[in-house]
Amino acid sequence: MKVSRRGEYAIKALMYLGIKDTPSGATTADIAKHAQIPEPFLNQILLSLKNGGLLRSRRGAHGGYVLNRPASEITIGEVSRLMDGPLAPIPCASVTAYEPCPSCPEPDTCRLRLLMRKVRDSVADILDNTTLAELV
Repeated sequence: MKVSRRGEYAIKALMYLGIKDTPSGATTADIAKHAQIPEPFLNQILLSLKNGGLLRSRRGAHGGYVLNRPASEITIGEVSRLMDGPLAPIPCASVTAYEPCPSCPEPDTCRLRLLMRKVRDSVADILDNTTLAELV
């Protein structure tokens, strides 16, 4: 599992919003400046986070983005999956997006798959048990 730049920036943006924690939220420009994220790229990320239910936005002069749930209820695993997809290093080890390997005759006993499943489970355990509140 590798965290993409998109995933990294999403977590940084959410951390800033978790620290700011005001009813009016923060503008895209404010988030970009403080989290050091290029604004055009940030717009795409914020839209994905909003569509994924992690953010809501307000329009107007006092508008901006705010967390849709308390930071203590948002896990880093949820953010990672939303931005980067499954946590498994290979598709046959995935829980949510399992794909059998075309060259593997016995996936239930494949040692590589079993090892990668342990990797996936360890990563998921850490990310799913770490909240945004813990990072801020």
